[in-house]
Amino acid sequence: MVPLRKSQTSSSLPWVVAAIALIALLGFLAGNAFKSKRGSNLDTPQNALPQAGLDDRSAGSEAQGIVRGPDISQLSPQERADRLFNRVMVLNREGKTDSVLFFAPMAIESYRMLSPLNADQRYDMGRIAEVAGAYPLARAQADSILSENPTHLLGLILGARIADLDKRTTDSNQMKSRFLKAYPSETGKKLPEYERHEDDIKAALANAQKSGGV
Repeated sequence: MVPLRKSQTSSSLPWVVAAIALIALLGFLAGNAFKSKRGSNLDTPQNALPQAGLDDRSAGSEAQGIVRGPDISQLSPQERADRLFNRVMVLNREGKTDSVLFFAPMAIESYRMLSPLNADQRYDMGRIAEVAGAYPLARAQADSILSENPTHLLGLILGARIADLDKRTTDSNQMKSRFLKAYPSETGKKLPEYERHEDDIKAALANAQKSGGV
């Protein structure tokens, strides 16, 4: 083989360096793309953003598999708590226990940050604790509501639910009996929390009547 002359070697060197740099760049980009795809599939909890109700998918972005997080910095603490409460309740109705347990702690903490809590907020936190299996916390919220107003329907509803889950039949029956007695006068107060949780109150009324109000 005839060795390259010095002039030939010098003129080829920049092209060799450029080719090596290009190969290295392509390898780097490919590696990042693989890590990004792998991370999105393995590191992120399944359904985390969609189930939290914290994603914002337009028709175009959804088709491309792009999830855009909304700006929640402008939400008030109460609005954030309400959003998490609604999401946990939806997840519970859908039977998505893992997602309930994932979001319940942050939802409960969002309510703690609202302290001092009113009856409506305590009921919400108690319901979150209930579906997450934290019965002592849920029972504490019912007790707190009833300590301020012994006839408050939401306190009686929550107290009865937790008594049923704890299999405290006597306590459950007492709560249901108190609920039936308090129902006419309490509903006449037209409290905002009664309107907000109207479905829960109707369900509790039907359940108490079915139990005979023992």
